[in-house]
Amino acid sequence: MTSSTKGTPSVGKTSLQETRNGWVWGFTPQAENWNGRLAMIGFVSALLVELFSGQGVLHFWNLI
Repeated sequence: MTSSTKGTPSVGKTSLQETRNGWVWGFTPQAENWNGRLAMIGFVSALLVELFSGQGVLHFWNLI
């Protein structure tokens, strides 16, 4: 597999972008990237629930 984009270095048969975003289990940099991305999605979702419902997330789900 070769990269058609200039400036993107290749590492073996996979590009640098594929190895950075790969889904790898365990305490790896790739897992930490995915953990951060999913945490950001969850935080923004909680803010949107509060914005549109006028209640906190726990009240919205009737947990308290």
